[in-house]
Amino acid sequence: MFVFCVSSLWAVAEDNAPMVRAREKNTGKAPAKPKLPAKAQASRKFVLDVVQAAVSLPQSDQQDRLRVLTSAINVASPISPKLAAGLTKEGVRIEAELIGLGKKPAVSLVGSGQADCKTTVEFVQRLYPAAVAAAEQSLIGALSKCPKQTGDMVRTRLDAALAQGIAAPRLAMAAIDSQPAHSAWAQQTFSTLFSSLPSDTDKAVTEAPNFASMFATTATKMDKDVVRDSGVHLLQWLGKLKESGDRQLALNITVQSMKETLGEEGYQKALEKDVMAKQAADLAGAPGESSHPPEESVSVLQAMSNSGTDQSEALKKMPASLRARQAAAFGFANGTSGDVKGAEGYFDVAFSAADEVWSNRGETNVAELVEEISEAAAQVDPVAALRRAQGLQDPSARAIGMIAVARVVLSKNLQ
Repeated sequence: MFVFCVSSLWAVAEDNAPMVRAREKNTGKAPAKPKLPAKAQASRKFVLDVVQAAVSLPQSDQQDRLRVLTSAINVASPISPKLAAGLTKEGVRIEAELIGLGKKPAVSLVGSGQADCKTTVEFVQRLYPAAVAAAEQSLIGALSKCPKQTGDMVRTRLDAALAQGIAAPRLAMAAIDSQPAHSAWAQQTFSTLFSSLPSDTDKAVTEAPNFASMFATTATKMDKDVVRDSGVHLLQWLGKLKESGDRQLALNITVQSMKETLGEEGYQKALEKDVMAKQAADLAGAPGESSHPPEESVSVLQAMSNSGTDQSEALKKMPASLRARQAAAFGFANGTSGDVKGAEGYFDVAFSAADEVWSNRGETNVAELVEEISEAAAQVDPVAALRRAQGLQDPSARAIGMIAVARVVLSKNLQ
Protein backbone atom coordinates (compact mmCIF):
# COMPACT_ATOMS: atom_id res chain seq x y z
CA MET A 1 0.00 0.00 0.00
CA PHE A 2 2.91 2.37 0.81
CA VAL A 3 4.51 1.84 -2.63
CA PHE A 4 1.12 2.22 -4.30
CA CYS A 5 0.43 5.48 -2.45
CA VAL A 6 3.84 6.88 -3.25
CA SER A 7 3.49 6.09 -6.94
CA SER A 8 0.13 7.85 -6.90
CA LEU A 9 1.58 10.91 -5.23
CA TRP A 10 4.49 11.42 -7.60
CA ALA A 11 2.77 10.54 -10.87
CA VAL A 12 3.18 13.64 -13.03
CA ALA A 13 1.41 14.26 -16.29
CA GLU A 14 3.55 14.84 -19.38
CA ASP A 15 1.29 17.68 -20.43
CA ASN A 16 -0.86 19.57 -17.92
CA ALA A 17 -2.30 22.01 -20.45
CA PRO A 18 -6.09 21.80 -20.66
CA MET A 19 -7.51 20.38 -23.86
CA VAL A 20 -9.19 22.93 -26.16
CA ARG A 21 -12.47 21.62 -27.55
CA ALA A 22 -14.76 22.90 -30.21
CA ARG A 23 -17.87 24.67 -28.97
CA GLU A 24 -20.78 22.29 -28.64
CA LYS A 25 -24.47 23.04 -28.86
CA ASN A 26 -26.31 23.38 -25.60
CA THR A 27 -28.08 20.07 -25.09
CA GLY A 28 -29.67 21.10 -21.80
CA LYS A 29 -27.24 19.01 -19.77
CA ALA A 30 -25.27 20.42 -16.86
CA PRO A 31 -21.74 21.36 -17.90
CA ALA A 32 -19.13 18.75 -17.08
CA LYS A 33 -16.83 19.47 -14.17
CA PRO A 34 -13.43 20.72 -15.31
CA LYS A 35 -10.85 17.96 -15.29
CA LEU A 36 -8.07 18.36 -12.77
CA PRO A 37 -4.46 18.30 -13.96
CA ALA A 38 -2.95 14.84 -13.74
CA LYS A 39 -0.60 15.80 -10.93
CA ALA A 40 -3.49 17.08 -8.81
CA GLN A 41 -5.46 13.88 -9.54
CA ALA A 42 -2.49 11.78 -8.45
CA SER A 43 -2.15 13.84 -5.28
CA ARG A 44 -5.82 13.37 -4.40
CA LYS A 45 -5.61 9.66 -5.12
CA PHE A 46 -2.66 9.46 -2.75
CA VAL A 47 -4.67 11.20 -0.05
CA LEU A 48 -7.64 8.84 -0.41
CA ASP A 49 -5.40 5.76 -0.53
CA VAL A 50 -3.68 6.84 2.69
CA VAL A 51 -6.97 7.64 4.45
CA GLN A 52 -8.50 4.30 3.47
CA ALA A 53 -5.37 2.45 4.56
CA ALA A 54 -5.42 4.28 7.89
CA VAL A 55 -9.09 3.58 8.70
CA SER A 56 -8.59 -0.08 7.82
CA LEU A 57 -6.16 -0.45 10.74
CA PRO A 58 -7.81 -1.99 13.82
CA GLN A 59 -8.34 0.08 16.98
CA SER A 60 -9.12 -1.85 20.13
CA ASP A 61 -10.18 1.30 22.00
CA GLN A 62 -13.44 2.91 20.86
CA GLN A 63 -12.25 6.39 21.83
CA ASP A 64 -9.19 5.93 19.61
CA ARG A 65 -11.36 4.65 16.79
CA LEU A 66 -13.52 7.75 17.07
CA ARG A 67 -10.42 9.98 16.93
CA VAL A 68 -9.19 8.18 13.81
CA LEU A 69 -12.56 8.43 12.08
CA THR A 70 -12.93 12.12 12.90
CA SER A 71 -9.50 12.92 11.45
CA ALA A 72 -10.24 10.82 8.38
CA ILE A 73 -13.61 12.50 7.79
CA ASN A 74 -12.05 15.97 7.95
CA VAL A 75 -9.54 15.00 5.25
CA ALA A 76 -11.89 12.98 3.04
CA SER A 77 -14.89 15.34 3.03
CA PRO A 78 -13.63 17.80 0.36
CA ILE A 79 -12.61 15.11 -2.12
CA SER A 80 -14.80 12.09 -1.40
CA PRO A 81 -18.14 12.93 0.25
CA LYS A 82 -19.27 9.32 -0.18
CA LEU A 83 -16.30 7.97 1.81
CA ALA A 84 -16.76 10.67 4.45
CA ALA A 85 -20.46 9.82 4.80
CA GLY A 86 -19.69 6.15 5.41
CA LEU A 87 -17.07 6.99 8.02
CA THR A 88 -19.45 9.46 9.68
CA LYS A 89 -22.11 6.77 10.00
CA GLU A 90 -19.66 4.50 11.81
CA GLY A 91 -18.39 7.36 13.97
CA VAL A 92 -21.86 8.44 15.13
CA ARG A 93 -22.67 4.84 16.01
CA ILE A 94 -19.53 4.63 18.18
CA GLU A 95 -20.29 8.01 19.75
CA ALA A 96 -23.76 6.80 20.72
CA GLU A 97 -22.36 3.56 22.15
CA LEU A 98 -19.84 5.42 24.32
CA ILE A 99 -22.52 7.76 25.64
CA GLY A 100 -24.77 4.79 26.37
CA LEU A 101 -21.99 3.48 28.62
CA GLY A 102 -21.83 6.83 30.42
CA LYS A 103 -18.54 7.87 28.78
CA LYS A 104 -17.99 11.30 27.26
CA PRO A 105 -16.72 10.89 23.67
CA ALA A 106 -13.14 12.09 23.19
CA VAL A 107 -14.35 13.89 20.07
CA SER A 108 -17.91 14.41 18.86
CA LEU A 109 -19.01 14.16 15.25
CA VAL A 110 -22.51 15.30 16.22
CA GLY A 111 -21.05 18.10 18.32
CA SER A 112 -18.89 19.39 15.48
CA GLY A 113 -21.80 19.34 13.04
CA GLN A 114 -20.32 16.69 10.75
CA ALA A 115 -23.43 14.50 10.90
CA ASP A 116 -26.39 15.50 8.74
CA CYS A 117 -29.68 16.51 10.36
CA LYS A 118 -31.40 13.17 9.72
CA THR A 119 -28.60 11.31 11.52
CA THR A 120 -28.50 13.95 14.25
CA VAL A 121 -32.24 13.67 14.93
CA GLU A 122 -31.99 9.88 15.18
CA PHE A 123 -29.04 10.29 17.56
CA VAL A 124 -30.97 12.62 19.88
CA GLN A 125 -34.10 10.43 19.79
CA ARG A 126 -32.13 7.48 21.20
CA LEU A 127 -30.76 9.40 24.21
CA TYR A 128 -32.11 8.83 27.71
CA PRO A 129 -32.05 11.72 30.24
CA ALA A 130 -29.43 9.87 32.31
CA ALA A 131 -27.02 10.15 29.36
CA VAL A 132 -27.39 13.92 28.95
CA ALA A 133 -24.22 14.78 30.88
CA ALA A 134 -22.08 12.44 28.78
CA ALA A 135 -23.79 13.68 25.61
CA GLU A 136 -23.54 17.38 26.51
CA GLN A 137 -21.18 18.39 23.68
CA SER A 138 -23.09 16.26 21.18
CA LEU A 139 -26.41 17.87 22.12
CA ILE A 140 -24.94 21.39 21.90
CA GLY A 141 -23.86 20.55 18.35
CA ALA A 142 -27.29 19.12 17.52
CA LEU A 143 -28.98 22.26 18.81
CA SER A 144 -26.62 24.44 16.81
CA LYS A 145 -26.79 22.61 13.48
CA CYS A 146 -30.40 21.46 13.46
CA PRO A 147 -32.31 23.75 15.86
CA LYS A 148 -35.74 23.28 14.28
CA GLN A 149 -35.50 19.50 14.13
CA THR A 150 -33.88 18.91 17.54
CA GLY A 151 -34.78 21.94 19.70
CA ASP A 152 -37.85 20.51 21.42
CA MET A 153 -36.23 17.09 21.94
CA VAL A 154 -33.07 18.58 23.45
CA ARG A 155 -35.04 20.80 25.83
CA THR A 156 -37.23 17.88 26.91
CA ARG A 157 -34.21 15.71 27.69
CA LEU A 158 -32.49 18.58 29.48
CA ASP A 159 -35.57 19.16 31.67
CA ALA A 160 -35.67 15.49 32.60
CA ALA A 161 -31.95 15.42 33.38
CA LEU A 162 -32.14 18.50 35.61
CA ALA A 163 -35.13 16.97 37.41
CA GLN A 164 -32.91 13.96 38.20
CA GLY A 165 -30.09 16.18 39.48
CA ILE A 166 -27.93 15.62 36.39
CA ALA A 167 -26.02 18.81 35.58
CA ALA A 168 -25.27 19.82 32.01
CA PRO A 169 -24.48 23.53 32.43
CA ARG A 170 -23.08 24.24 28.98
CA LEU A 171 -26.03 22.57 27.31
CA ALA A 172 -28.41 24.51 29.55
CA MET A 173 -26.79 27.79 28.54
CA ALA A 174 -26.89 26.85 24.85
CA ALA A 175 -30.55 25.90 25.13
CA ILE A 176 -31.41 29.10 27.00
CA ASP A 177 -29.53 31.15 24.43
CA SER A 178 -31.65 29.60 21.68
CA GLN A 179 -34.83 30.94 23.31
CA PRO A 180 -36.27 34.46 23.24
CA ALA A 181 -35.26 36.76 26.10
CA HIS A 182 -37.38 36.35 29.25
CA SER A 183 -39.13 33.21 27.97
CA ALA A 184 -40.76 31.16 30.73
CA TRP A 185 -38.85 27.99 29.86
CA ALA A 186 -35.48 29.76 29.83
CA GLN A 187 -36.09 31.38 33.22
CA GLN A 188 -37.22 28.14 34.81
CA THR A 189 -34.16 26.30 33.46
CA PHE A 190 -31.83 29.08 34.63
CA SER A 191 -33.31 28.93 38.14
CA THR A 192 -33.14 25.14 38.27
CA LEU A 193 -29.51 25.07 37.15
CA PHE A 194 -28.25 27.49 39.80
CA SER A 195 -30.31 25.99 42.59
CA SER A 196 -28.82 22.52 41.98
CA LEU A 197 -25.09 23.14 41.59
CA PRO A 198 -22.65 20.19 42.03
CA SER A 199 -22.54 18.79 45.56
CA ASP A 200 -18.94 17.55 45.25
CA THR A 201 -17.31 20.92 45.83
CA ASP A 202 -13.75 19.55 45.76
CA LYS A 203 -14.11 18.38 42.18
CA ALA A 204 -16.12 21.43 41.15
CA VAL A 205 -13.50 24.08 42.05
CA THR A 206 -12.02 24.32 38.57
CA GLU A 207 -15.51 24.60 37.07
CA ALA A 208 -16.44 27.59 39.25
CA PRO A 209 -15.35 30.25 36.71
CA ASN A 210 -17.39 28.49 34.03
CA PHE A 211 -20.56 28.55 36.14
CA ALA A 212 -19.97 32.21 36.95
CA SER A 213 -19.36 33.07 33.30
CA MET A 214 -22.53 31.27 32.26
CA PHE A 215 -24.47 33.18 34.92
CA ALA A 216 -23.05 36.52 33.75
CA THR A 217 -23.60 35.79 30.06
CA THR A 218 -27.25 34.82 30.48
CA ALA A 219 -28.34 37.14 33.30
CA THR A 220 -29.34 39.91 30.90
CA LYS A 221 -32.01 37.60 29.41
CA MET A 222 -33.61 36.90 32.80
CA ASP A 223 -36.07 38.79 34.98
CA LYS A 224 -34.40 40.59 37.88
CA ASP A 225 -35.96 38.43 40.57
CA VAL A 226 -34.65 35.31 38.81
CA VAL A 227 -31.15 36.85 38.61
CA ARG A 228 -31.37 37.84 42.29
CA ASP A 229 -32.34 34.39 43.56
CA SER A 230 -29.98 32.50 41.23
CA GLY A 231 -27.12 34.84 42.09
CA VAL A 232 -27.63 34.24 45.80
CA HIS A 233 -27.60 30.46 45.23
CA LEU A 234 -24.39 30.76 43.22
CA LEU A 235 -22.70 32.87 45.91
CA GLN A 236 -23.74 30.37 48.60
CA TRP A 237 -22.18 27.58 46.57
CA LEU A 238 -18.99 29.52 45.88
CA GLY A 239 -18.65 30.20 49.59
CA LYS A 240 -18.42 26.44 50.20
CA LEU A 241 -15.48 25.98 47.80
CA LYS A 242 -11.93 25.95 49.05
CA GLU A 243 -9.95 29.12 48.55
CA SER A 244 -8.29 29.25 45.13
CA GLY A 245 -7.71 31.46 42.11
CA ASP A 246 -10.65 29.74 40.41
CA ARG A 247 -13.05 30.54 43.25
CA GLN A 248 -11.83 34.13 43.47
CA LEU A 249 -12.31 34.66 39.74
CA ALA A 250 -15.82 33.18 39.95
CA LEU A 251 -16.73 35.46 42.88
CA ASN A 252 -15.52 38.52 40.99
CA ILE A 253 -17.53 37.62 37.89
CA THR A 254 -20.70 36.81 39.84
CA VAL A 255 -20.69 39.95 41.99
CA GLN A 256 -19.95 42.21 39.04
CA SER A 257 -22.77 40.65 37.01
CA MET A 258 -25.28 40.97 39.85
CA LYS A 259 -24.40 44.63 40.36
CA GLU A 260 -24.74 45.39 36.66
CA THR A 261 -28.06 43.56 36.33
CA LEU A 262 -29.72 44.50 39.64
CA GLY A 263 -28.09 47.85 40.28
CA GLU A 264 -26.15 48.62 43.46
CA GLU A 265 -29.28 48.99 45.59
CA GLY A 266 -30.87 45.80 44.24
CA TYR A 267 -27.61 43.93 44.79
CA GLN A 268 -27.38 45.04 48.42
CA LYS A 269 -31.01 44.07 49.08
CA ALA A 270 -30.41 40.63 47.58
CA LEU A 271 -27.73 39.94 50.20
CA GLU A 272 -29.50 41.39 53.21
CA LYS A 273 -31.33 38.20 54.16
CA ASP A 274 -28.57 35.68 53.38
CA VAL A 275 -25.48 35.75 55.60
CA MET A 276 -23.58 33.03 53.69
CA ALA A 277 -24.04 34.72 50.33
CA LYS A 278 -22.98 38.08 51.78
CA GLN A 279 -19.86 36.59 53.37
CA ALA A 280 -18.87 35.09 50.02
CA ALA A 281 -19.65 38.31 48.16
CA ASP A 282 -17.48 40.31 50.56
CA LEU A 283 -14.47 38.33 49.35
CA ALA A 284 -14.87 39.66 45.78
CA GLY A 285 -12.37 42.15 44.47
CA ALA A 286 -9.07 40.37 45.04
CA PRO A 287 -7.21 39.16 41.91
CA GLY A 288 -8.26 35.75 40.66
CA GLU A 289 -7.27 33.51 37.80
CA SER A 290 -8.41 30.27 36.26
CA SER A 291 -6.11 27.31 36.71
CA HIS A 292 -4.95 25.51 33.59
CA PRO A 293 -2.58 22.57 33.23
CA PRO A 294 0.77 23.70 31.82
CA GLU A 295 0.96 23.42 28.05
CA GLU A 296 4.06 22.38 26.16
CA SER A 297 5.07 24.69 23.38
CA VAL A 298 8.04 24.98 21.07
CA SER A 299 9.18 27.83 18.87
CA VAL A 300 9.81 27.05 15.22
CA LEU A 301 11.53 30.43 14.83
CA GLN A 302 13.91 29.54 17.63
CA ALA A 303 14.49 26.15 16.07
CA MET A 304 15.31 27.81 12.76
CA SER A 305 17.77 30.14 14.47
CA ASN A 306 19.56 27.05 15.84
CA SER A 307 19.48 25.28 12.47
CA GLY A 308 22.82 23.70 11.70
CA THR A 309 23.84 23.11 15.31
CA ASP A 310 23.51 19.68 16.91
CA GLN A 311 20.77 19.69 19.54
CA SER A 312 20.91 15.97 20.36
CA GLU A 313 22.17 16.36 23.93
CA ALA A 314 19.59 19.01 24.78
CA LEU A 315 16.81 16.77 23.45
CA LYS A 316 17.89 13.84 25.63
CA LYS A 317 17.24 15.88 28.79
CA MET A 318 13.63 16.70 27.85
CA PRO A 319 10.49 14.75 28.81
CA ALA A 320 9.40 12.47 25.97
CA SER A 321 6.44 14.61 24.84
CA LEU A 322 8.48 17.83 24.74
CA ARG A 323 11.34 15.96 23.08
CA ALA A 324 9.00 14.81 20.31
CA ARG A 325 7.71 18.32 19.63
CA GLN A 326 11.11 20.00 19.85
CA ALA A 327 12.80 17.40 17.65
CA ALA A 328 10.03 17.81 15.06
CA ALA A 329 10.59 21.58 15.14
CA PHE A 330 14.33 21.08 14.59
CA GLY A 331 13.57 18.61 11.81
CA PHE A 332 11.27 21.11 10.09
CA ALA A 333 13.82 23.91 10.48
CA ASN A 334 16.68 21.83 9.07
CA GLY A 335 14.62 20.29 6.30
CA THR A 336 13.22 23.57 5.01
CA SER A 337 16.70 25.10 5.05
CA GLY A 338 18.13 22.31 2.89
CA ASP A 339 19.74 20.04 5.51
CA VAL A 340 17.78 16.89 4.64
CA LYS A 341 20.13 14.51 6.45
CA GLY A 342 19.97 16.55 9.65
CA ALA A 343 16.18 16.69 9.39
CA GLU A 344 15.96 12.91 9.10
CA GLY A 345 17.86 12.45 12.35
CA TYR A 346 15.59 14.83 14.23
CA PHE A 347 12.43 13.24 12.85
CA ASP A 348 13.70 9.82 13.91
CA VAL A 349 14.02 11.19 17.45
CA ALA A 350 10.55 12.79 17.27
CA PHE A 351 8.75 9.62 16.18
CA SER A 352 10.65 7.45 18.66
CA ALA A 353 9.65 9.82 21.46
CA ALA A 354 6.04 9.76 20.25
CA ASP A 355 6.03 5.96 20.56
CA GLU A 356 7.28 6.34 24.13
CA VAL A 357 4.58 8.89 24.99
CA TRP A 358 1.82 6.80 23.44
CA SER A 359 2.81 3.64 25.30
CA ASN A 360 2.69 5.52 28.64
CA ARG A 361 -0.29 7.77 27.93
CA GLY A 362 -2.83 6.28 30.32
CA GLU A 363 -5.97 8.40 29.98
CA THR A 364 -4.10 11.33 28.43
CA ASN A 365 -4.98 12.25 24.85
CA VAL A 366 -1.75 12.37 22.84
CA ALA A 367 -3.29 12.20 19.37
CA GLU A 368 -2.46 15.89 18.84
CA LEU A 369 1.21 15.17 19.51
CA VAL A 370 1.29 12.49 16.81
CA GLU A 371 -0.52 14.80 14.39
CA GLU A 372 1.89 17.65 15.12
CA ILE A 373 5.09 15.75 14.44
CA SER A 374 3.62 13.94 11.41
CA GLU A 375 2.54 17.22 9.84
CA ALA A 376 5.96 18.77 10.48
CA ALA A 377 7.65 15.81 8.79
CA ALA A 378 5.20 15.91 5.86
CA GLN A 379 6.03 19.57 5.21
CA VAL A 380 9.61 18.49 4.54
CA ASP A 381 9.10 15.15 2.76
CA PRO A 382 5.61 13.55 2.65
CA VAL A 383 6.91 10.19 1.41
CA ALA A 384 9.41 9.87 4.26
CA ALA A 385 6.80 11.18 6.71
CA LEU A 386 4.32 8.51 5.63
CA ARG A 387 6.97 5.83 6.10
CA ARG A 388 7.67 7.09 9.62
CA ALA A 389 3.98 7.28 10.50
CA GLN A 390 3.49 3.72 9.27
CA GLY A 391 6.35 2.68 11.56
CA LEU A 392 4.65 3.85 14.77
CA GLN A 393 4.04 0.95 17.12
CA ASP A 394 0.38 1.41 18.05
CA PRO A 395 -2.19 0.99 15.23
CA SER A 396 -4.17 4.01 16.44
CA ALA A 397 -1.09 6.24 16.51
CA ARG A 398 -0.12 4.86 13.11
CA ALA A 399 -3.51 5.72 11.61
CA ILE A 400 -3.55 9.22 13.12
CA GLY A 401 -0.04 9.92 11.83
CA MET A 402 -0.86 8.66 8.33
CA ILE A 403 -3.97 10.83 8.11
CA ALA A 404 -1.97 13.86 9.29
CA VAL A 405 0.45 13.33 6.39
CA ALA A 406 -2.47 13.06 3.98
CA ARG A 407 -3.90 16.32 5.37
CA VAL A 408 -0.67 18.18 4.54
CA VAL A 409 -0.59 16.76 1.02
CA LEU A 410 -4.22 17.73 0.49
CA SER A 411 -3.68 21.28 1.77
CA LYS A 412 -0.80 21.77 -0.63
CA ASN A 413 -2.91 20.37 -3.47
CA LEU A 414 -5.72 22.85 -2.71
CA GLN A 415 -3.44 25.90 -2.63
